[in-house]
Amino acid sequence: MKFTHRAEYPAAPDEVFAQICAQEFQDAKCDATTTGTWKADVSTTGDRTVVSTERVLPTDGLPDIARSFVGESLTVVEVQTWGPAAADGSRTADLNLHVKGAPMTLKGSIRLSPSPSGTVHQLDGELRAGVPLIGGKLEKAAADPLMHAARTETDLLHQRVG
Repeated sequence: MKFTHRAEYPAAPDEVFAQICAQEFQDAKCDATTTGTWKADVSTTGDRTVVSTERVLPTDGLPDIARSFVGESLTVVEVQTWGPAAADGSRTADLNLHVKGAPMTLKGSIRLSPSPSGTVHQLDGELRAGVPLIGGKLEKAAADPLMHAARTETDLLHQRVG
């Protein structure tokens, strides 16, 4: 299932990127998108920056079919691997998200692009549940919490760069 999210910020791509890669921002993002345990790490080697988070989330809002696969909580691991800035300031990251112990992944890319008003932040991915017959239902169940998390991240970024 396709998963996309788009946001705009009134700041240049390098400013938005700096916030995304700030440990304080990642801590705030994790804290705002979970009621469970979490950890976040930002590391840079050469021209690559890796943002990794691991969040434990309750499953009480998920349909019974999804809870039967993951139990009372689920652990979401997200890794963004950012490359260097292009000449126009744009940046792209590979996005890999998976649920520990469940056949659920979101793979795609995140792009920061300059725009007349600042920056466009675009996430494009493919949400997959590797379960025969009910995979589509699991994907739909996971899409809402993932979109909520993306909107929360957008709100937090607006507070910091807007």
